[in-house]
Amino acid sequence: MLDAARSYREEAVRGATPVGLVVILYQEVLRSLLRAQHALEQGKIELRTLELSHAIEVIGHLQGILDFEKSGGVAKNLSRFYDLARAKILEANILSSREILNWLSREFSAHIEAWQTVDRAVTSQQAEVEAKAIAEAKAAAARAPVPAPVRPLRPKQNLPHPVRTRR
Repeated sequence: MLDAARSYREEAVRGATPVGLVVILYQEVLRSLLRAQHALEQGKIELRTLELSHAIEVIGHLQGILDFEKSGGVAKNLSRFYDLARAKILEANILSSREILNWLSREFSAHIEAWQTVDRAVTSQQAEVEAKAIAEAKAAAARAPVPAPVRPLRPKQNLPHPVRTRR
């Protein structure tokens, strides 16, 4: 079962848009938070700590790929959110707090929905641009003059073989 789930996730990554990759990373954080909640309920401290550490690593990656030059205020807001999320994860681990883990899960779920909306919009725009380009290319091809048929060249007689050289 785990191999099938892993294969599915790997295939999703291969076919994802750049925004879709962000969605996948957010889903990975949420999955780790939910596993940590389950470990907390079962009293499995080591598993909870591993899952929360994984969530922190993924959040660190998300923060590391922010482009402050291109996205300005959005990147700053996301960076602050990531700082807060990492601090809250540490606090939840230290205090064994279900409430904090629930809050984090809700926040990441909301962010996932927002990023999915962005991904659908970007994908839709790309599809429209591609469809328009294809239509324009077809229209240009229809307007282009049809070239005259090309007659095949007949080989001339008495030419030296191209591989042989004369001395």
